[in-house]
Amino acid sequence: MKYTRLSKEQLEELHEEFINFLAAQQIDKKEWDLIKEHKPEVAEQEIDVFSDLIWEGVLTNAKYLEHYSKNYIFLFFTDEVYMRSIIIKTTEDVDFLTKQGLEWLSDNLFTDAVEVQKGQRVFTGERNEEIFALIKQGAILSNGELYEQMSSILEQ
Repeated sequence: MKYTRLSKEQLEELHEEFINFLAAQQIDKKEWDLIKEHKPEVAEQEIDVFSDLIWEGVLTNAKYLEHYSKNYIFLFFTDEVYMRSIIIKTTEDVDFLTKQGLEWLSDNLFTDAVEVQKGQRVFTGERNEEIFALIKQGAILSNGELYEQMSSILEQ
């Protein structure tokens, strides 16, 4: 397995897609039920292959990610070659995981209490695997609104 198996809840959400995946392999409901009952290891393999296909599609389309921690916010933009980042950090006793912490950041963004760094690097490995590694560390996919706002502020 290249990524990770989808959770039961995710599989339930993707029920129709999974049916289509099985149908593409000429496996109907009756046959799927027999596989699950008599060859559970084959059923597990099918779920793993389906999970990897879903992850591959999601990661290929991923452009923006965000990762929040108590004193840091990491914003990422990815294209085919580069990963660009904006890192916002503070040494103040503020928690960016709270609404109050984000309000404090808004009020103090241009003070010495906040440091903002920009970076860029070329993907050294396989792009989707590097993005998946960020997700495993706690990053979430985003629409890029915050990245673009910060990027335009930093360009001024």
